[in-house]
Amino acid sequence: MSQSELAAFVGSHLAEKGIHVVLTGGAAVSFYVGPKYVSKDIDLVADWAPKTAALNKAMAEIGFSKRARYYTHPQTEERIEILPGPLSVGEQSNLKSQEIRLSTGKLKILSPTDCVKDRLAAFFHWGDTQSLNQAIWVARAHKVDIGDIRNWAKNENKLDEFEEFVKKIR
Repeated sequence: MSQSELAAFVGSHLAEKGIHVVLTGGAAVSFYVGPKYVSKDIDLVADWAPKTAALNKAMAEIGFSKRARYYTHPQTEERIEILPGPLSVGEQSNLKSQEIRLSTGKLKILSPTDCVKDRLAAFFHWGDTQSLNQAIWVARAHKVDIGDIRNWAKNENKLDEFEEFVKKIR
């Protein structure tokens, strides 16, 4: 199964256990831009901080075990990290996700606009140019709300960096 299908499978299983997660990070970029970028892991953010024992049990039910901070499965090279919520990017926590039905379940994923913010946050705060490139790819491939991203960047005190992003998506 593809990375997105695996994320949908895991997310749907966790939702049945009352643990709701959203796909973020590089795997969200991979979903939005296809083969242009391939993430090395799956980042899922829970809507709250689930108890470790409950999370480990739910993941074990579908064959995953925890190694350091990742869940692994013997039948895939994909590593899954499940981070406690709430889902946020910088100072903003009212992010939008969308739900997409895949053959393996429902995939909850950051909206393209908030996926761009997620990638820009790494660029803004750590100078990560790979994340800037990922934000550009998502913005070129999908309709994003540039005004919303600008307002967020202003609140992060990163308007100069935002302008660099805008120049590169044109």
